Amino acid sequence: MLGSDPVPARRVLVVEDERSIRELVAQQLRRAGYECRAVASGAEGLELLLEEPFDVVVLDLMLPGVDGITLCRAIREQGINRHVPILILTARRTEADKVLGLESGADDYVTKPFGVRELMARVEALTRRVHRAHVAPEPAPRRQLVAHGVELNPAKHTVRVRRTTVSVTPHEFELLYQLASKRGMVLTRKELLAAVWRGEAFVTERSIDTLVRHLRCKIEEDATSPRLILTVWGYGYKFTDE
Repeated sequence: MLGSDPVPARRVLVVEDERSIRELVAQQLRRAGYECRAVASGAEGLELLLEEPFDVVVLDLMLPGVDGITLCRAIREQGINRHVPILILTARRTEADKVLGLESGADDYVTKPFGVRELMARVEALTRRVHRAHVAPEPAPRRQLVAHGVELNPAKHTVRVRRTTVSVTPHEFELLYQLASKRGMVLTRKELLAAVWRGEAFVTERSIDTLVRHLRCKIEEDATSPRLILTVWGYGYKFTDE
């Protein structure tokens, strides 16, 4: 249509030290209509992320110098790309390794070796999610919660336990908020997975068990005998209502 402003290409940053993979991914992204920057180190990636806005970051975990986990955490802590979707590439296949990447702030992961079509589909899914977030109405602010000595502030994403501030990841905060806001109600792993990762990450329900274990170590007086986050065997978890 004459006079219409062209839609700007979505911008993707690829941080991958293996040249063949980096060039392949960048080539496929450009063919799909993305504007792509590709660098070989975490230090280069961080420099760009502090200076230029991106729509998606494709990030290898095993990088020389500044590794992918460190870079992922740095992105979430500072700069103009704090909320950019991050897709991690990893050769590690264990559940614990995948959860570590997700807990560090990543939104999704692909294991190596990967299919190009799958990678493109994951990138497209992340960009669609960002678009939906931009056009959707602002959700109502969530209320602060206080339950059994645990205080959650959604505006600041802070947790205090027995008057002491506890450092938690975004996923740990969301899991704790879901449980504490429904005290006494049993939530299945599937329900918690949907609430914490919002259906975007390709993780299994067992990821919730790992997240609960980490969270218990931070908020329970004795993680081996939890009194706040309780297991309902064969079903899921609940926050104590006693």
